[in-house]
Amino acid sequence: MADRLMLLDTASLYFRAFYGVPDTVRRADGTPVNAVRGLLDMITRLTTDYGATHLVACWDNDWRPQWRVDLIPSYKSHRVEEAVADGPDVEVVPDALEAQIPMIRRVLELAGVAVVGAAEHEADDVIGTYASHAGLPVDVVTGDRDLFQVIDDARQVRVIYTARGMRNLEVMTDAVVVEKYRVLPAQYADYATLRGDSSDGLPGVAGIGEKTAAALLGEYGTLDGLLEAAADSGSGLSSGVRSKLAAAAEYLAVAPAVVQIVRNLELPTLEEAGAQLHSVAGGPRSDLERLATEWNLGGSVTRLLEALDLHH
Repeated sequence: MADRLMLLDTASLYFRAFYGVPDTVRRADGTPVNAVRGLLDMITRLTTDYGATHLVACWDNDWRPQWRVDLIPSYKSHRVEEAVADGPDVEVVPDALEAQIPMIRRVLELAGVAVVGAAEHEADDVIGTYASHAGLPVDVVTGDRDLFQVIDDARQVRVIYTARGMRNLEVMTDAVVVEKYRVLPAQYADYATLRGDSSDGLPGVAGIGEKTAAALLGEYGTLDGLLEAAADSGSGLSSGVRSKLAAAAEYLAVAPAVVQIVRNLELPTLEEAGAQLHSVAGGPRSDLERLATEWNLGGSVTRLLEALDLHH
């Protein structure tokens, strides 16, 4: 089997699992385990269907990094449950899911799945770094459009997009992004900056929607190229677009740093992280099987272990 790395946007997947599996699935003490079960079944299916040989569950060590908020205060602000003076803000997460996140980490650890996060950065940035430097074909699994910017056919990086559900997964390549959005993946961050993204609290440029953003990037290539044209009185840019860009000048000066995924984090290598799929033997396996019984995880642990054995 040819080597292939799978990078999971873990929070995106466990939120989907939580809402996709009934929370009547509980362990003996009444704690729901629907997100744990659902996530494990997703991992089993994804690694099997897409032939992963290496796997990293990328983690949000900081889901709303302060440096991004300093640049755009509205960044993810609608998802803040509680502002914390000396630490990261608390995200709105249903209590029934919050209780399962430590369980998810524990099960992944015992199953030998590499979990990697980075201080002051989101899982997206961990994904961006590994996808840019892995040196082997990469599948990024996410429901987040921001990650379309890492797609690169030449380097065999694709996104397995989960927004329409696990039964309707979309494999996003250069051609699919171009067909859907009329921009290249390399232009996607500039496109998102211009049109805005309400799911991340990005205002965008007032009066520039998806079609105009795509047309402008089609003509000028990049946001920098567009702003150069706006500054050049001799360019063919319409006065209407010029005035919209001028009105958004402060936003456009900082937004690219927020929207662009970081690709140069200091992370453990795939080998150091233990990313290669392997069968779990000895203590961890019996601990995992014991937890599976204690936590009422049903067949999801068995299926995951079978999938890991298969790739061993």
